[in-house]
Amino acid sequence: SAELIDGAIDTAHLASGVGGKVLQVVSSQINGTTSSTSDVYTHIFLSITPTLASSKVLVTITFGMGNATDGSGNSQAAMELKRGGTSGTVIIERTVISGNNTDSNREGMQRATMQVLDSPSTTSSTEYGLYLKNTDGATYYVGAWGYAVTWLSPACVTLMEIGA
Repeated sequence: SAELIDGAIDTAHLASGVGGKVLQVVSSQINGTTSSTSDVYTHIFLSITPTLASSKVLVTITFGMGNATDGSGNSQAAMELKRGGTSGTVIIERTVISGNNTDSNREGMQRATMQVLDSPSTTSSTEYGLYLKNTDGATYYVGAWGYAVTWLSPACVTLMEIGA
């Protein structure tokens, strides 16, 4: 019987059609809450170490978010999905809470999903996480639905490495 030497076969020697397959999945339910009146990197992040530099990573993050209004009216915040931590690269940005509450007893609540197919071009550990962009100075709660952490809302993060 024949034996293969380590490294004798690489992706260039594989049959066509091998790309697009799921190579690994990293997933976690993340509990806790980040509350802030300013921009902040949240507690919702997860890392993956791609096996191939040519791989893509499908990032899916579902989370709950709430805010409290002071009766002054408009309320709006955005979330950035970043690769590489606090000072990392913004992959996508979405407005996730907006409204025009003029009642000081009202609170905004939203469950949101952010999904993107990224090309990190590395085989090093790569972190993906959520960064709150507070555009109006109101208090926002990531990981909760409602004012003052009324209802906890765990985040679900899934990172899938897809072969190119």
